[in-house]
Amino acid sequence: MDYNEIISFVQEIELFQGLSEREFQILSESIEESTFRRGELLFEENGERKDLFLIYDGEVELFKKNVYGEEKRLSFFTRGDFLGEGSWSSDSKHSTSARAVVDTHVLSVKKEYFVENSESALKVLSNVAQVISRRMRHANNRMVNVAAQYEAGETRQEHDLLGYRDVPNQAYYGIQTMRAIENFNISGVTLNFYPVLVESLAMVKKAAAQANHDLGLLDDKIADAITTACTEIANGRYQYHFVVDMIQGGAGTSTNMNANEVIANRALEIMGRKKGDYEYCHPNNHVNLSQSTNDAYPTAIKIALYNNNINLIETLKKLIGSFMKKGEEFKDVLKMGRTQLQDAVPMTLGQNFMAWGVTLEEEVQRLEENVRLFLEINMGATAIGTGINSDPDYADKVVKHLRDITGLDLKNAENLVEATQDTGAFVMYSSAIKRLAVKLSKISNDLRLLSSGPRTGLNEINLPPMQPGSSIMPGKVNPVIPEVVNQVAFKVIGNDLTVTIAAEAGQLELNVMEPVIVQSIFESVEMLKNGMMTLKHRCIDNITANRERCLGMVQNSISIVTALNPVLGYETCSALAKEALETDGSVYDLCINKGLLSKEELDKILSPERMIRPQKMK
Repeated sequence: MDYNEIISFVQEIELFQGLSEREFQILSESIEESTFRRGELLFEENGERKDLFLIYDGEVELFKKNVYGEEKRLSFFTRGDFLGEGSWSSDSKHSTSARAVVDTHVLSVKKEYFVENSESALKVLSNVAQVISRRMRHANNRMVNVAAQYEAGETRQEHDLLGYRDVPNQAYYGIQTMRAIENFNISGVTLNFYPVLVESLAMVKKAAAQANHDLGLLDDKIADAITTACTEIANGRYQYHFVVDMIQGGAGTSTNMNANEVIANRALEIMGRKKGDYEYCHPNNHVNLSQSTNDAYPTAIKIALYNNNINLIETLKKLIGSFMKKGEEFKDVLKMGRTQLQDAVPMTLGQNFMAWGVTLEEEVQRLEENVRLFLEINMGATAIGTGINSDPDYADKVVKHLRDITGLDLKNAENLVEATQDTGAFVMYSSAIKRLAVKLSKISNDLRLLSSGPRTGLNEINLPPMQPGSSIMPGKVNPVIPEVVNQVAFKVIGNDLTVTIAAEAGQLELNVMEPVIVQSIFESVEMLKNGMMTLKHRCIDNITANRERCLGMVQNSISIVTALNPVLGYETCSALAKEALETDGSVYDLCINKGLLSKEELDKILSPERMIRPQKMK
């Protein structure tokens, strides 16, 4: 790149506002060009800050790893964006990682620039402070109260059918979203808590804009601006402006309008206009064209739940893997199996863990089957399924675009009137995640029983100690991880009941209770993912076996007489069991003392490989 190209580019970037021509020249001399190939890191979490990165061309994702080493994407950056603005701090470390999504051309400003050009650097750092302040404000708004955004000084006036209101100028949402914030301070969990939902709303709006453009209903400029805005949102930008509570009246209208307003205002910026200049791009007339909340909202929800299910299954498979690994580790640990909490027949501890893994494997298939119901949507239905205010060709075109955008095999329902009022897919999927929760709770109950004691319980396994268990009893350690998974399951089971009641509450052509259905399912999935990861990493992976304890209980159990049945017969074995109970002796010792079997014969019959699987009877 030549000097003019660099200067022209950096002058557009917020960080360098206020620099003189001479200062821009000095800056350009401090800039280095580089290309990062797809998948290559620009910087890594906990690494030293060295450069301020300016994206000239390409795409970069910002991500952070959680305590389990899993990556969570935080945001997405394209041309004109900047990263690493904290590089001016000599001892600062990167708190996140940045990776090229495609081959990306980057201009970097070295840390030395800030040291050697103090006057220019002061201007840049002033702009950096504004950026950080804005980011912190968004973070605080999410954590504390979205209404805090009203504190902004500069406002713009907007109106709706109820009148006029001043909207914070930095907000991309508008007056209808503001009213929803005031009306629905319910759960404290807003739309942006679930990025996959925001992304899906943007995908639906993008497909609608493209379909309307195909039909000549949107001109090139407006369609391109809406499409670009939707792409940015789907890639993680502006998501903190989706501030409506998940639980709301109006059948999701507030969610739909939150999306319409954010997209319209961002599209206006892209068109060179100011936020609120709805004459040029209107939330209803343009972004919501050919749509209703009653088709756009449930379609976005279904896409979001389908994509969210992928993460749920990935987490479930990791937990299954841990159970299977423990099953292999404990395959030679002989122990007593129990029915009705009474001694039954011997098994191995490995069989316990393998059984838990297999029962959870079944849920992968159930989830995959039920989530496919979400591939049937109702785009083009508009208000009640009749398609009023949409072109006859719109439904087919919007679904085609939505398939291309999402990569999912979406199809419109044959009867859009039925599809607009039906919430059966949500009921089915909720039942699948409830079934998973029930199984996880049963497993957690088993873990608590098998680890009970340590002196007066079963004490067959040791759960990793996570925290002191009592404020009064020294040395006590409780099974807190299985306990919390139990509680997660209880919430999921309760949420399923909520979904069932809400689905039943539908009336005539629409079910206005969809928001609580949506909130319940998203909450259940999020809690299950977190609960399963906690169970895997903080419990299952570090369980150990009390081998001698397990073997001792087998040898002392009267129930091993069952294994002698084919050799000694039922009557003899009944007499042995009765005598063992009356004398508090062991069947093992009685059998040898009475000369019924030698120790060698008895050990062979009672060997693990003979007792834990079927054997030839002759």
